[in-house]
Amino acid sequence: MEYRVSRDTLGEVRVPANVYYDAQTQRAVENFPISGLRLPREFIKAQGIIKAAAAQANMAVGALPEELGKFIVQAAEEVIDGKWDDEFVVDAFQAGAGTSQNMNANEVIANRAGELLGATSRGDFSRIHPNDHVNMAQSTNDTIHVAINISALASIEEQLLPTLDQLVHSLAAKAEQFFPIIKSGRTHLQDAVPIRLGQEFGGYAATLSKCRDDLAHACKGLLAIGIGGNAVGTGINAHPDYAGYAVQEIAKRTGRPFHQPNNRFAFMQNTSAAITVSNSLKGLAIHLIKISSDIRLLGSGPRTGLAELQLPAVQPGSSIMPGKVNPVIPEMMYMVCSQVIGNDATITTAGMGSQLEINVMMPVIAYNLLQSIRIMANAIEVFRTRCIDGLTANEDRCRYYVEHSLALATSLNPAIGYEKAAAISKTAYSEGKTIREVAARDTAIPLEQLDRLLNPEKLV
Repeated sequence: MEYRVSRDTLGEVRVPANVYYDAQTQRAVENFPISGLRLPREFIKAQGIIKAAAAQANMAVGALPEELGKFIVQAAEEVIDGKWDDEFVVDAFQAGAGTSQNMNANEVIANRAGELLGATSRGDFSRIHPNDHVNMAQSTNDTIHVAINISALASIEEQLLPTLDQLVHSLAAKAEQFFPIIKSGRTHLQDAVPIRLGQEFGGYAATLSKCRDDLAHACKGLLAIGIGGNAVGTGINAHPDYAGYAVQEIAKRTGRPFHQPNNRFAFMQNTSAAITVSNSLKGLAIHLIKISSDIRLLGSGPRTGLAELQLPAVQPGSSIMPGKVNPVIPEMMYMVCSQVIGNDATITTAGMGSQLEINVMMPVIAYNLLQSIRIMANAIEVFRTRCIDGLTANEDRCRYYVEHSLALATSLNPAIGYEKAAAISKTAYSEGKTIREVAARDTAIPLEQLDRLLNPEKLV
């Protein structure tokens, strides 16, 4: 590989000759060979949006000459479009607050803008400088924080919420399809009074609809962005009107109503919105684990389990047991949700990394939050299309469990009281009979009344 020699404030650095990034990014590559993980496309796009908006704002207030600013905007727009994603090479576990990530963007845009301006070699910052021009009126401390909010909101609104809406719709459709089917309810994994299979699925749909509303509400906090806060919130080295123009430009470029926070110092000190959104994602994960685990349990069998549901067979389930088919899609969902819950623990711990004026753990917050959104959106789509939409019910099995449930004795309470009904249940269990058979034999309840009391249609 050929190298060029670049300089930063610490001295000379050898940088690959053909790259747009420069000395500070190269130092980060050498300093943080940690995971091989990088902040994703959504975050890089957000950085491009911020740099373009900053250049536009600085030109608007007269701080940045238009003959330089227009090329910075053009280079930043190429970053937005994903043209230089391979140039963003800093590990997700990097310098505190994301200074290396911010400089990666500054250097790539400065080199590319210089090239557009006519520079003949990369690393020539004599006309457009990464810090003086691309990073004008900015700091890592406000730009990385703002990039978290922009990228998280876009990912949720464009990826996660649409797939979640479709899953809610599919569950509601199954609730309607399964409504005529009566089955045994179960509490504590023991027999309980009857319930409609459709009512069970209606509960699933309503649960996720509430999670969706909670997540959408949490996202409103992402709209407050403290661009212009600069290093500590005071806006040092920024024109007084810069922040207003920059926020306006970000809103225009994203099509979302971003606005300045009520208190810019509070924004700089805390990653509150990211923490709140992550908590909502955790809540969604908890409920998806419950629902997918229920479906896995209800589909257990096919001969020795509950077998009330039949899950679509999507792949062979065993390398040793021929013909075995496992509930792999609900199992995948559990794994993804476990990762999301783990990511929330990371974000919570990193959120406690806020000290004095900033949170230095922002890169790991960004990585985990965006990963949670992405894998949750993908998992929900697969769960819907490869499991929920193809679910069928075993009506005969459901009917059998209803007829043999000992909890049917509950419906006898009004006629003979709790204790006598409990005795009926105990006798039925010991003799291997149904509640109907024992009640008809051991009570004076007329058969017509008994049929009415034990009619599943009346019990749901």
